[in-house]
Amino acid sequence: MLKSLDETIEELRAAGEPTRLRVLALLSAGELSVGELAQVLGQSQPRLSRHMKFLTNSGLVERMPEGAWVFYRLASSGRGRILADALLSFLDMSDPLLRRDAGRLAEARAARAAAAMSYFERVAAEWDGLRALHYPEDAIEAAILEAAGAGPFDFVIDMGTGTGRMLGLLAERTDRAEGVDLSHQMLTVARANLQAKGVTNVGVRHGDATAAPFDDAVADLVVIHQVLHFLDEPWRALSEAARTLKPGGRVVIIDFAPHDLEYLRRDHAHRHLGVADADVENWVAGAGLSLGATRRFAAPSDAEAGLSVTIWTALSPADATRTKLLNSPIKDAVV
Repeated sequence: MLKSLDETIEELRAAGEPTRLRVLALLSAGELSVGELAQVLGQSQPRLSRHMKFLTNSGLVERMPEGAWVFYRLASSGRGRILADALLSFLDMSDPLLRRDAGRLAEARAARAAAAMSYFERVAAEWDGLRALHYPEDAIEAAILEAAGAGPFDFVIDMGTGTGRMLGLLAERTDRAEGVDLSHQMLTVARANLQAKGVTNVGVRHGDATAAPFDDAVADLVVIHQVLHFLDEPWRALSEAARTLKPGGRVVIIDFAPHDLEYLRRDHAHRHLGVADADVENWVAGAGLSLGATRRFAAPSDAEAGLSVTIWTALSPADATRTKLLNSPIKDAVV
């Protein structure tokens, strides 16, 4: 980890400039795209890109290309993260310029959240059809049941329940289940769907997957189905899932594998173009869970713009002995 005098000076020089130090302060709140950074800082993207090159080359920041977008975040570990944290610890976040940046970031995030909410309200009635458009829903739901386990469960939580499809799927395996969603229209559709199925042991309520309205250690199973790619900070949903799990419980995560279908970001409010295995591994470990079995479904061969889907399981520490039995290389299932 030790570096030469010249290398250390270069690192300090990379951070020792007003715009770049403001960038570090903004990224301490979570990853941002270059366009969002430019918007908050009031700079052109070409000019900001030059600053980001300095920060990336110095190891203070990580660059993550994703389709037509590029995201940045503070270095996840190592010398770069240690130095970034040290520099940020000396900043007075009440400084007028930093406060203005934080306010603009909050405004940008609020506007993006409002646009996403408007989308969800608009498509709630046809949500299941849209979500199943590019992959074999029946085969994936059978795999979800396998990943969840036979139960019976005392209590199941569905984070970002949407139309309640997962609640209906798991109802027979649990005494009680509850789903949360931020969209009131989605919740209305979910209630109608569950009532039509005659399901009486499940309910839905307004709530945020990244700040779930549940006590600690109450659930045997938490499901996060096609939610992470919509979130600014997906790791928060994993952290909440871990918090609400009982000892020995598990999380089942279902999401798109990384892809390049840019229109999903433009037209369907996707924040990220899929979710990478490496990111899930890091989020699971950061939440204090152990990664279990992973299964991937390839896109149908006849799909015009197909998407692969991955199912991950994560186990609480009390179930750690089973992790060695369950953990296996990713299996590609072409169905």
